[in-house]
Amino acid sequence: QVQLAESGGGLVQPGGSLRLSCTASGNIPSIRATGWYRQAPGKERELVATITIGGITNYADSVKGRFTISGNMVTLTLQMNSLKPEDTAVYYCNAQTWSLKDYWGQGTQVIVSS
Repeated sequence: QVQLAESGGGLVQPGGSLRLSCTASGNIPSIRATGWYRQAPGKERELVATITIGGITNYADSVKGRFTISGNMVTLTLQMNSLKPEDTAVYYCNAQTWSLKDYWGQGTQVIVSS
């Protein structure tokens, strides 16, 4: 079992920045990758960025050059710059195990609005 706890969401103006954090606990050695996903109202959950245990990162095209994922399998950070209204969503921390089981945090709301 893996437990994930997120923090750092909030309200920000367009063009602003936010940093999301996630801390994993439980069976840490079982984790092969962590990442961030988001779900906007009326839309499906989508990948934002992931990082593997080897440090390989992957980003959605919509956030490349604006968001940066960093950390490891215990502490994960998503630095979000140049935020746009379309980035408004609930952001979820994810951990995937070597058996390809997914664990999710409770989500943190990000609202980009003037």
